[in-house]
Amino acid sequence: MPTTPDCLYGRIMKFLTFFLLLPETLKRTRKSGKQLSKLPVCYEIVTLSLRKKMAAELYPASINTNLTNSNSTAVTAASKKTIVQVTQTVTTPTTTATQQNINNNNVETASWQSTHPTLRERNALMFNNELMADVHFVVGPPGASQKVPAHKYVLAVGSSVFGAMFYGDLAEGESEIHIPDVEPAAFLILLKYMYSDEIELEADTVLATLYAAKKYIVPALAKACVTFLETSLEAKNACVLLSQSRLFEEPELTQRCWEVIDAQAELALCSEGFCEIDLQTLEIILKRETLNTREAVVFQAALDWAVAECKRQGLGATSRNKRAVLGKALYLVRIPTMTLEEFANGAAQSDVLTLEETHDVFLWYTAANKPKLEFPMQKRKGLMPQRCHRFQSSAYRSNQWRYRGRCDSIQFAVDKRIFIAGLGLYGSSGGKAEYSVKIELKRQGVTLAQNLAKFVSDGSSNTFSVWFEHPVQVEQDTFYTVSAVLDGNELSYFGQEGMTEVQCGKVTFQFQCSSDSTNGTGVQGGQIPELVFYA
Repeated sequence: MPTTPDCLYGRIMKFLTFFLLLPETLKRTRKSGKQLSKLPVCYEIVTLSLRKKMAAELYPASINTNLTNSNSTAVTAASKKTIVQVTQTVTTPTTTATQQNINNNNVETASWQSTHPTLRERNALMFNNELMADVHFVVGPPGASQKVPAHKYVLAVGSSVFGAMFYGDLAEGESEIHIPDVEPAAFLILLKYMYSDEIELEADTVLATLYAAKKYIVPALAKACVTFLETSLEAKNACVLLSQSRLFEEPELTQRCWEVIDAQAELALCSEGFCEIDLQTLEIILKRETLNTREAVVFQAALDWAVAECKRQGLGATSRNKRAVLGKALYLVRIPTMTLEEFANGAAQSDVLTLEETHDVFLWYTAANKPKLEFPMQKRKGLMPQRCHRFQSSAYRSNQWRYRGRCDSIQFAVDKRIFIAGLGLYGSSGGKAEYSVKIELKRQGVTLAQNLAKFVSDGSSNTFSVWFEHPVQVEQDTFYTVSAVLDGNELSYFGQEGMTEVQCGKVTFQFQCSSDSTNGTGVQGGQIPELVFYA
């Protein structure tokens, strides 16, 4: 039966009324807990249409499957491949940030954000991760480079250099950036800090990391590198670190290097690291007035450096080549300040000096009319040793104190790094006498230095210095133990009114009794009245 206009009009009005009342219907349905599946059929049809529209907007290529153009087919295939990749991405099991390795590229589940509640955790997860990476770095020299994914925003927030690189007026639009002058391991340490505030430094990579931190202006990481280097600084690497600290313009590290080189000059100049420095650093060291060593040691160190430099330049280590690579640096060695014996047995037989120079130096030693020399003739000042006196007075009473070959020992700590050079000891109270002595320095039971020596006491209450072979670096806020075992005249002077804390220049010493002491020495009285040190 044909539909009349009035009937059609009624149906249209009913349909419009339903849609106008639909929001209220949904609210009542939610409150009553009814299933949405019981909504009228017309609503289901409309919903289905909306779903199709959303799918078409998200994956437009999927509705072009009927197109016959080959270009369209290629686009469709590419789109399908992308969809598959996304599906794989969201179904991979979650990997925690601590499980990431250098070639991480971790892929997380769709809910990885919820499993990492803090911003720091989420940022750390992005470190060296392909997920959402919008830039790649090819780090290291050709043949030894490594590709590293990164995120421009994170890098720009952590470094003004990266900020200008990605968002400045001259921003680079390239998605792959080559950095041949930075080591891959150092660059990863830099990135890890920028993503997570974590700093993981190692001795093998700390200098390269410092270079990267300086290049990209990340001062906190640079400071951490300098602190690490200061902590690990010792005689064997002091000259190399001096060269690097000058290059990186780190005055505090430079000063620390000089402290070690001056106090432990012989160890520093005889180290392998000394042979690795550049010519300019060599000249600066050879000019140093406060090197605390013999000039024969300085000359031999210069020859060792020349041999290494010849090798670096592909030259044979002949006398002529060694002299050529040294150049004017040879005339910074103070040859005339050696003893005649040291010169005759060392520099005179090195073949680096010309016959005329050797002849003139011998005449300078022996002749009344001394020839003019090109070498500096004034002896280096070296370092002036300081002495920490821990007793306020000394005394002697008959049969009161005897050495008897037993151990006198005391513990001490300092508030600044110093270099213990030796001990000041009391001698005989019964006139002139000779002593044999063994001195020792320990830290937590481990022997750091010891020496066997002799000294002659003149019968006074003065102290007599006994030296370690080389000064020993002592760190702050750690207790060390010094001991002395003397053999000789039994009766001796001894200290009284001992102090638990002594201020000596800019260094504060603290003393406490040692369990190694078997001859009665303690904080209040006994032996080992002085510590001899450089600071």
